[in-house]
Amino acid sequence: MIAKITSKRQVTFPKKVMDDLNLKTGDTLSLLPTSEGILIRPHRFDRSKLAPLKDKVQQNLPAPNPKDIRRAAIDKSLRD
Repeated sequence: MIAKITSKRQVTFPKKVMDDLNLKTGDTLSLLPTSEGILIRPHRFDRSKLAPLKDKVQQNLPAPNPKDIRRAAIDKSLRD
């Protein structure tokens, strides 16, 4: 398959590739240079590495609020 790079350095992947790799809008990809070209892989984290944290997080915590997280990220009083 061939994909074209736009003037904004964007690439559109064919629907079949997206479906076959279970990729969704917003997913990240790993780009690895090889001797034959570029290897593109879905960037997924290893859930088993989170296992040590399992017992340290309270199960009854409310879901994080993205608006509060964004607000905190720009709040100057919370910075060093």
